[in-house]
Formats: sequence, C-alpha cells, structure tokens
Amino acid sequence: MATSSRPPAARSPRRTLPPATAPAGASEGPSDQSETQRRVRDGTGLLAAATMRRLDDDLEWYRALPAEDRSWVNLVAQAGITAFVTWYADPSRPPHGVSEIFAAAPPELTRSISLQHTLQLVRVVVDVVETHSDRLAAPGAERELREAVLRYSREVAFSAAEVYARAAEVRGAWDARLEAFVVDALVRGDVDDALRSRVAALGWSGRGSTLVVVGTAGAHMDEVRAADLRRATRRAADDALVGILGDRLVVFLGGEGDLSAAAMTLLPRFGPGPVVVGPTAAGLAEATRSARAALAGLLAAPGWKQAPRPVHADDLLPERVLVGDTAARRALVERAYAPLAASQGSLLDTLSAYLGAGRSLEAAARTLYVHPNTVRYRLRRVSDVTGWDPLDARESYVLQIALAVGRLGAADD
Repeated sequence: MATSSRPPAARSPRRTLPPATAPAGASEGPSDQSETQRRVRDGTGLLAAATMRRLDDDLEWYRALPAEDRSWVNLVAQAGITAFVTWYADPSRPPHGVSEIFAAAPPELTRSISLQHTLQLVRVVVDVVETHSDRLAAPGAERELREAVLRYSREVAFSAAEVYARAAEVRGAWDARLEAFVVDALVRGDVDDALRSRVAALGWSGRGSTLVVVGTAGAHMDEVRAADLRRATRRAADDALVGILGDRLVVFLGGEGDLSAAAMTLLPRFGPGPVVVGPTAAGLAEATRSARAALAGLLAAPGWKQAPRPVHADDLLPERVLVGDTAARRALVERAYAPLAASQGSLLDTLSAYLGAGRSLEAAARTLYVHPNTVRYRLRRVSDVTGWDPLDARESYVLQIALAVGRLGAADD
C-alpha cells in the first residue's frame, strides 16, 4: 500500500489549518468535521457490507477458507472498520493495533492467517473506505478523510509487522530450544513416541535415510551463526536437525537425495578439527546409533593424524576401540574376527602369521611352511571376507586390532 504519493498533510489530517496556509479546496470547519465524523459513523454498516463483497471477490485464500473461518475473518474486518471509526472520532488517541482487531477471533485464526493475509485485509478495508469517501465525507472533506484512512492503515500495517515479527522471534527461539532437546535425546538414545511427535513438530518428514555429521562448533558459534547454520542445513537436505552440545556440533540430515554431498556442503560451517560422518541410518533408532558412533569417532579422531575431513566413523574403528567404544569393539569382532574364525583355509592363522612377521610374505610363508604365493592368495581371501586389505598399511592395522579384540573376547569366554 503506497503512501508516498500522498501529501505530507496526511500526518495530521484532523488539524484545522489557518486560512492563509490551508490547501485549496479545504474550507471545512469544526461543523464540517463533525458532519464527516457523523457520516462515517452512520456508514459503518455500508463499509462492512462493501468490505465483505470485496473480500469474496478479490481474495482467493478467503474463498478457500471453511465457512466458520470466513465468518471469523468477516468479524475481524468489521472490527477493523469499527476501530477506524472510533479512532476517526478522536485522532489524538493511538490507532488500534492488530492484537485489538483480532481480539474477537479465536487464537487459532490468528495463527492460521499470515502477515501477508493480514495486510491484504487492511488493504481491502482502505480501498473500500477510499471508494466511498465521496459519499461519506462532508462536502470539501473528501481529501481529509482519505488521508485519515491512509494514516490509520499505515499504523495498523506497522503494528501487524511488529506483532508477526515478535511472534516469529518467539517461535524461532522456541523451535531452537525444542530442536536442541530433540538432538540431545537422540544422542542419548531416548527415542519414544513423545520424541517422534516432537521431531514431527520440527518438520522432520522421515522419508529416505538419515546421516549424522558431528564436529566442533567453533568459538564464534553465536545465535546468529547458529540460525544461519540451520537455514543452510535445511537448504542442503529435505530434513535437518541441528544441535550444539557444548563445543560439539551435531547435524542430522535426512531425505531421499545424496546426503553425503549435502554433508560436504556443510563442512565450512564446522569449527577447526575433524568432522565425522556416522553410518547411514533408516529410522530414529538407527540414527541414535549413528550419532553415537560419530561422536565416538570425534573423540577418537586425534589418534589418526592422517584421517581425511570428513572421515567416516567406521574408518575409525581401531581408535574408537582404544577410547573404550564397545560398539566399535563389537563391530570389529562381528565384521572381521568372527568371519575369519569361521572361514575355511586357515585364513585367521595366515593373517596372524603375516601380521606377526612384520607384514612380510616370505617370513609368514616360512612360519606356515607354505609358498609365499599361498600366503598372498590367502590374504586376498581375507580381504574378500572382511572388506579390509591386509596388504594396505592402514587396513592391516584395522585387522590387527580386530584380531586382538577377538582373541581377548574369546579368552574372556
């Protein structure tokens, strides 16, 4: 609603100017003002009926509302007209704000009508009063009435913007606290129906898979940067949750797209140090285990200086074992030691001899009384069974830790 085309006199439409400074055509006196006020007051019903017709003709969202909600919107529009008439009788009083105009409506309506819809309501009311200004105003007072309408509508629009901005700020702060609570509960494993409801309230659809990314929050992670990070995560993936747990930053990404690529776009948002990606999860319970694995990996990552950024939590299984992660210990036994122990062809003995001989094929062959090519063949079989290659320096270290924890577990049994 543009007001820049109106003359400056709109700031004080009710003040009677001296004859020497009054604009041309403005000859109204106190009696004319009283007459205009009386006509506006008597025309309240006319304005209300015209406003209802304009709402139905011009606003598609209004026509789409249920009958009950339309009746409430009509009541709000009438309250706006009544508020203008009351203010016009005494312009020295401050105009009614949006909260007063919406007072008669149920709270559910004020939450369902957006700021854009509210401003459209204001615009319709203004257009209706302007259209009928010639009929409502006393002769010569048409311009003064239009300027009063513009001034009132400006005040109501500013009030609406303030009300909605304050509500958005409160809602954003509440959502941030709820999101932090949800992330903390997921990390602790407190997944129940109540948590699922809270996750749904935050807009988590649950479609597709879930990826958990953790790292340091950085020294400058204030509320503004945290809000910017939340916007970035929601642009990167269909679903996103962000939690700042002390100096750790935990991000849950969900959806049917490429979550690994989405995680890469967020790397600059993390503080210095390692960034760890947990195993891909299918649901909230699995996401909890993924988050725990990623956090354990963040704790253990300094043990592998050459680790990439980001690094997968499963690539840190040996270091996680060293910091006491029982899930990593169990994973190494299940994925490496147990399959080798159950396999045919002396794979476990061959791997043990190879590692014990300083990773020398010849020395291992002498220990086992076989040809070095036989050792090489068996090590390839170890790679096929476990997924880790004994001939690679890093992966042979993983297998060595797997053998150690497997034997310790067998000794305990």
